[in-house]
Amino acid sequence: MNQVDHAHPPSRIAENKSRELEDIRRLIQACIQCGTCSASCPNQFAMDLTPRRLWRLVLLGQEEEIFSSRTFCLCSACYFCTLRCPRGLQLTEAMYRLKQVAAKRKLKTYKASQAFYGSFLESVRRHGRVREGEFMALYLGAMKNPLLPFRFAPLGLRLLAKGKLDLKPPSKGDMRLAALFDKVALVESEADDRNKP
Repeated sequence: MNQVDHAHPPSRIAENKSRELEDIRRLIQACIQCGTCSASCPNQFAMDLTPRRLWRLVLLGQEEEIFSSRTFCLCSACYFCTLRCPRGLQLTEAMYRLKQVAAKRKLKTYKASQAFYGSFLESVRRHGRVREGEFMALYLGAMKNPLLPFRFAPLGLRLLAKGKLDLKPPSKGDMRLAALFDKVALVESEADDRNKP
């Protein structure tokens, strides 16, 4: 059974930790540890920590445990936890922000997810939609693991046989969405600058 440290309440412990987690802690500080988020999560079976346990670690400011976990990486943003939370907490937004912190810190546990999302968005930026073959080429190149393509070969062959995979070589594309992507990057950069202490 987990014991609560009454001498050092969660808010005091968290105040001593990184400012990056402060906004996330504010989002979930009303958490009553009911476990509804864990019971609602369709990916919980694959997570090393339950979402409820992750929120407790965030409240306690346990950064090392939080960012060595893959729980937030496996969040698929289905919003079940947010919709079912009896306190109305923005749990999906909190998971998203944990992903952002991990991406900014370039954490090893988040490397594959970051490469996946980055490659997906680069394909969309170039063509206005994802081109699966190019997306996988960008992802495999970003991972820099020469054995990784063999892991995906059986799936690729099945998709190819069904005509679901386009093998056009990577190209620059028409870059129709480039201006939109640049604007988002600028807005995010300005928001980061405003939030710096």
